[in-house]
Amino acid sequence: MAGIHGGQIVARALKAEGVAAIFTLTGGHIIPLLDGCVQEGIRVVDVRHEQTAAHAAEAYTRLTGRLGVAAVTAGPGVTDAITGLAAAQFSGTPMLLLGGRHFVRQEQKGGLQEMNHPELVGPVTRWAATAWETARLAEYVAIAARHAFAGRGGPVFLDIPLEVQADMVPEDAIDWPVDYRAAEGPGVDGAVAERVAELLLRAERPVLFVGGGLKPERAGALIPVAEALGTMVYLNGAARGGLPFGHELLGNRTRGEAFREADVVLALGVDWDFRTGYGSKINPEATVIQVDAEPTRIGWNRPAHLGVIADPGRFLDILGLHKATFGRSNVAAWVAQLAASEAAKLQSATELADSADAPVHPELFGREVGAFFGPDAIVAVDGGDIVSTTARWLQVSHPGHVLDPGPFGTLGTGPGYALAAKVVHPDRTVGIVFGDGGFGFNGMEYDTFLRHDLPIIGVVGNDGVWNNIKSFHTAFYPDRVVAADLGVRPYHAMVTGLGGHGSFVRKAGQLRPALDEAAASQTAALVNVHLLETFRGSSNYSQ
Repeated sequence: MAGIHGGQIVARALKAEGVAAIFTLTGGHIIPLLDGCVQEGIRVVDVRHEQTAAHAAEAYTRLTGRLGVAAVTAGPGVTDAITGLAAAQFSGTPMLLLGGRHFVRQEQKGGLQEMNHPELVGPVTRWAATAWETARLAEYVAIAARHAFAGRGGPVFLDIPLEVQADMVPEDAIDWPVDYRAAEGPGVDGAVAERVAELLLRAERPVLFVGGGLKPERAGALIPVAEALGTMVYLNGAARGGLPFGHELLGNRTRGEAFREADVVLALGVDWDFRTGYGSKINPEATVIQVDAEPTRIGWNRPAHLGVIADPGRFLDILGLHKATFGRSNVAAWVAQLAASEAAKLQSATELADSADAPVHPELFGREVGAFFGPDAIVAVDGGDIVSTTARWLQVSHPGHVLDPGPFGTLGTGPGYALAAKVVHPDRTVGIVFGDGGFGFNGMEYDTFLRHDLPIIGVVGNDGVWNNIKSFHTAFYPDRVVAADLGVRPYHAMVTGLGGHGSFVRKAGQLRPALDEAAASQTAALVNVHLLETFRGSSNYSQ
């Protein structure tokens, strides 16, 4: 029987997991791994910073439902990727980071980039280990995948010493795992679903609130259940796109009002964290039904009157069998009230969007960018205030196609997320909405886009400041504000210098033509937009 080296064993195990591409920054400690991927027909996409590789692996999982994988070299390669692990951990996204490791024979001898990686990454992973035996590498991949997809999911880490990757073993000495993890998340019995349906039937002011715990591949059941329930639906984080833009039941600007007055809240895959006011903004008299695959999320920060441990997608499937019992007539006034509030808030935002020509108002930026990308694009968002503003205007209408950094609030995610999106969906428009602060983290990945011939369109909302930080700093120490100003820098010129398409927008009327020109260029493009400075304390600030 022919021999096979450890890197190819890993690659073949990844291929069995459905992995079609991995993301990497090359290094001497992972050469056999990369060679194995080449031999097994797995696409190798190389980037300019390991953080990007890890973010791309997370986005790959979010877009495909399959295991996203990044491979990085030992020592600084692993440490550079830790931010990506943390972002995936907080978002509950399965992914695998493969690390190189020094030679076993150099253990405790000060070998190049010698480090005990599992001990370092343990706090931001669900499982972390070192693979010591070449013949067991496929088993290690299976163990990693099982941990990654357990519960809501999360990142895992495996490092492999260089000689373990390079050693040859007979193929018949390898026990290739099969059927080693559950194909479905936890379900729920019909009696529980019927009880939920009864609570919804009696409710006069119900709210359906959906978070990132609802995986995109299982979100198809959301629309029929929402329409049968007939009440407003609010989407958070990775759940955006679960209802199409413009749907009459999609709430965009009235979540606070809905929470304050609701009598029943059905929360699917939601975290009661800072993004949701720790659950404190919900009417204290409301009945809260919380569904999550992760038991520790239920009852976190606020009581769950009915807590259900179940995959939210499977729960929706079962609940849908009871949709004939939902009532529409008793919620009509409630929906009309929220719809009127939505219209009023949209009108206010529209007036702001029309209020300034130069520099461009953030609301106009959001409106034009949302219309440009339309309902079918995949859009990564990488920034602070400008992303919050633009998210309300985005028209993306497919589950999981708004790629946000989740509760960890990481900047620098956009290039990696967009890279994975274009690799997975080469025929779709893929964009990035940057803040000027966010662009500074991994903007050099435009070189990656160009090398791999990926026509990703980025747009920077550039007000020249760390906007929300400057507002915060000004409120506390107005006479000693430091490290808050960036200046309106020519980021587009960097992209042009790399061989892509770049442009600078100073006035509102220039924005949409510039975006259209970026799309027509059919190459990686960046539109740099000078925004009106709106930090609280600025004379240009508009509430």
